[in-house]
Amino acid sequence: MAANHPSEANANWWRDAAIYQVYVRSFADGDGDGTGDLAGVRAKLPYLVELGVDALWFTPWYLSPLADGGYDVADYRTIDPAFGTLAEAEKLIAEARGLGIRTIIDIVPNHVSDQHAWFTAALVAGPGSPERELFHFRPGRGPDGAVPPNDWVSEFGGTPWTRLDDGEWYLHLFATQQPDLNWAHPAVRQEHEDVLRFWFERGVAGVRIDSAALPAKDPALPDFTEGRDPHPYIDRDELHDVYRSWRAIADEYGAIFVGEVWLPDAERFARYLRPDELHTAFNFNFLACPWDAGLLRSAIDDTLAEHASVGAPATWVLCNHDVTRTVTRYGRGDTGFDFAAKTFGTPTDLALGTRRARAAALLSLALPGAAYLYQGEELGLPEADIPRDRIQDPMHFRSGGTDPGRDGCRVPLPWAAHAPYAGFGSTAEPWLPQPADWASYAADLQSADPDSMLSLYREALRLRRTEPGFGGPGASGEQLVWLPTDPGVLAFTRADRLICVVNLTDEPIELPGHTEVLLISGPPAEGGRLPRDTAAWLRG
Repeated sequence: MAANHPSEANANWWRDAAIYQVYVRSFADGDGDGTGDLAGVRAKLPYLVELGVDALWFTPWYLSPLADGGYDVADYRTIDPAFGTLAEAEKLIAEARGLGIRTIIDIVPNHVSDQHAWFTAALVAGPGSPERELFHFRPGRGPDGAVPPNDWVSEFGGTPWTRLDDGEWYLHLFATQQPDLNWAHPAVRQEHEDVLRFWFERGVAGVRIDSAALPAKDPALPDFTEGRDPHPYIDRDELHDVYRSWRAIADEYGAIFVGEVWLPDAERFARYLRPDELHTAFNFNFLACPWDAGLLRSAIDDTLAEHASVGAPATWVLCNHDVTRTVTRYGRGDTGFDFAAKTFGTPTDLALGTRRARAAALLSLALPGAAYLYQGEELGLPEADIPRDRIQDPMHFRSGGTDPGRDGCRVPLPWAAHAPYAGFGSTAEPWLPQPADWASYAADLQSADPDSMLSLYREALRLRRTEPGFGGPGASGEQLVWLPTDPGVLAFTRADRLICVVNLTDEPIELPGHTEVLLISGPPAEGGRLPRDTAAWLRG
């Protein structure tokens, strides 16, 4: 087993890394059974090297009944057989590292699967048992205990409580099959520390923490009161002690953390990024921001300011496995993202969305800090319309069928235009159906097209890696200086005379003074002007 060590060269790689998110189930199918697997990822490592990423973030690959796409973990020390084996995971980590690509894995501290050994033991042990103390079991309210213990609302809609035959209820902030752990119990803390060491010993370079602000609960589990501080289950102060203990372990191995922290309060958000806690956190304000110059500039400024206060690098991401794909979102009337606003049949102009997504790629990759790229974004994949009888996401079912769910951004990738199932796998139909035109987005077609989305990403990532203007720790707003522009235009400089300019107006604009055009997201307009919804990287 190849553990990391703090003395490893470029210990600060994570501060300005390009990190590629792998949703294993939909990346590449190595054994032809219709489900992506680790063999498929290993076979595509040359593609990822050519793309130019520094690390891979894997969504959960552990043993799971897949009630929530793997975020219902039954055993952290076992790879789900659908994906492969622990030995294959170790080989993948080592092979990727040999090619200069590090591995980041997912940990889901808020909950486990209802098939986890702890929970199955708690069900058997019954009320009042030590096994149930690892979770949040409570009697119900009302004369016969038929009313849930409190009035909280699940992240997936509806009550977060399920009643058992013995009369007790258990808490699950997400799906019924995801019982919440009791983080006030020392065994819960010890188990997660042991899991971290287990994977760090196998060469993992980092951990992404799912729903990082949720695990701690008010022990009284009170009813929710709007504006109550502290919140009964979001961003509780006791969480910081947990993450300090995790940070001490990560420092032993030279590993890093990235937290999924959805918080509107910038000061509270920044607390998770103090030097003895998490290294980085996802930047959801930028991800959800509409295609609007003023709002984007505010999101960038706010992000840099809140990170600078604790000396942490920002992160930039346009899409992930939970949100509408960028090409589709930017082609709609409402270009922001909000879970509550997702509906079936939203009109979309894919040509417009693609043009904006190309410009957004250059914008996000030019910003100081780390960049995350969700698989398939480099191919310009749109959100797929999944037939209702094929939807698997629990968000759809818990909404009563009104929310289309998240499956549309999880459709298996197209690799080869003329191969079965667009090259995702050889024999079996993919676990989610691919749209009829999916082959037109295939990686082999785009590799041969210098004007494709894939070619744009490859060149952008190459320049990001080689141009001095993109260097540095990515921790200070001083690394970005805004240039004066007309309304609707974003333009800023980085080091070494590097300029990024994005035109969000309705007309072509003159480029700022420059000596060289390094990259442009679309064809220039007449006279070398920058067209609408287009971005360029310049040398000043």
